[in-house]
Amino acid sequence: MADAAEQPSAEEIVLYEKDPKTKIATITLNRPDHLNAPTIAARHRYAELVHRANVDDDVKVLVVRGVGKHFGSGADLPEQAEMFSEEQDVSLLKEFKIPDDGEVKYPPKDSYRYLASLTQLYANSNFGLRSLQDFKKISIVEVKGYCYGWHFYQTADADLVISSDEALFGHAAFRYAGWAARMWQWALMMGIRKFQEMVFTGRPFTAQEMYDCGFVNRVVPRDQLEAEVAKYALACSLTRPTDVVMMQKTFFEVMKQQQGEYMGSVLTGWLESMLPMVRSDGELELGEETFGKGLNNAVKDNDLQFPPDWRLSYGARKAKD
Repeated sequence: MADAAEQPSAEEIVLYEKDPKTKIATITLNRPDHLNAPTIAARHRYAELVHRANVDDDVKVLVVRGVGKHFGSGADLPEQAEMFSEEQDVSLLKEFKIPDDGEVKYPPKDSYRYLASLTQLYANSNFGLRSLQDFKKISIVEVKGYCYGWHFYQTADADLVISSDEALFGHAAFRYAGWAARMWQWALMMGIRKFQEMVFTGRPFTAQEMYDCGFVNRVVPRDQLEAEVAKYALACSLTRPTDVVMMQKTFFEVMKQQQGEYMGSVLTGWLESMLPMVRSDGELELGEETFGKGLNNAVKDNDLQFPPDWRLSYGARKAKD
């Protein structure tokens, strides 16, 4: 696992700019050599920037995109490797923005609270997972390449999703854990039949499949993606006043809460807290043995067991059996 000192800063990973004239702001995930994986600090910065844009009268539309070939493949798992070790004294305080200086003691690993405290935290929009749910402006996510894990969360919670035609959507947790914190919302958006297919097979869905089930608004060739996103952002910035946008978003928020959006996030957090009680039937799971073998090697070997067009990585999808 890379030392935290070797990681880029949160400010380097999550870039932000705004244009007061158009009232369009942009969050850019800038870690292409790690498939734009955010560190814990970067997720906190992301949440803070969404919050600031929500308050800022110079912002009406927020675009979220990634540098390089991919939007992103999820959070920085090597940073969280200690969570899966057998050591008892592993603190997760940095997830809670609490200094690990001895003043606060984190619950031990053999307690329910060790994992439950973290998984319930994922329902809090201030910590970078469901931040766009509380955003009362217009959010647009630009998707290309991989849209997995944490990046899939952002896409599902956005108002509009514009995707390149080669993009792949999904969550590796369905293969290595079995659930993820926003499943309730995803089932509502995709339709339970299609979402159950994603959960039970663990396969990624193509951009066209996500368009067909109503998850994606527009699919375009890769070389037209940025222009298409710019067109959508400009149109959204010109329609109605920001006050009207906030009224519209409040209406949709009430609708989502009536459907159980927040309750579903809390409920899935409780489900995720049960992970230590799950007995393996021999499948690959995130754990000390996996990280000991090498996370990339373990995931690659597991991926090759699936049909080529159901594999998570582009390389494995092209590989011969």
